[in-house]
Amino acid sequence: MFGLLHAFPKDIGWIEVICGSMFSGKTEELIRRVKRALYGKQKVQVFKPRIDTRYDESAVVSHSRAALTSTPIERAEELFHHLAPDTQVVGIDEVQFFGPDIVPVVEALAQRGMRVVCAGLDQDYQGRPFEPMPQLMAVAEYVTKELAICVVCGNPANRSQRISAKGERVLVGASDAYEARCRKCHVPEPVDATPPETLPLFEK
Repeated sequence: MFGLLHAFPKDIGWIEVICGSMFSGKTEELIRRVKRALYGKQKVQVFKPRIDTRYDESAVVSHSRAALTSTPIERAEELFHHLAPDTQVVGIDEVQFFGPDIVPVVEALAQRGMRVVCAGLDQDYQGRPFEPMPQLMAVAEYVTKELAICVVCGNPANRSQRISAKGERVLVGASDAYEARCRKCHVPEPVDATPPETLPLFEK
């Protein structure tokens, strides 16, 4: 498990990224790491995007209903307004919702000496890299790729299959809107004429 196989840096901050598809246990792993820090009597703060209200308005909640108190924020820079001066560990769930602005925020926290644990989707429902996850993974000290189970064939799954009728890239949902699929069983939607860079950057 993480923390047993890795030696933490000393006297500096660092970044941990937990990535994967829907239903791969990203939030569950974030909660586990944060709770271990709390058991170690460290000062912890957890943040999540305000748009994610699937299970709770404010708490971070996994699909298995494990929960953790958090602060919902709209934009990445709002995190600094809520940050306590004695915080040692910062957790950020659904980090892809904050777009590229979250990258300098996370780096600034690590530069201040904090441990920053981020969890988010590394691919959108089309199987494309989901910014800002590639950038966060590049600057992180530790990256963990979680895999789900393909609902079609049972193989390890790293993609999120959109099963709802809505076609926009951003769609907050759970089992009502997505399934975990492997590379073979994932079926991307037909690509329209809109360039990817003009589409919204966030998806659940």
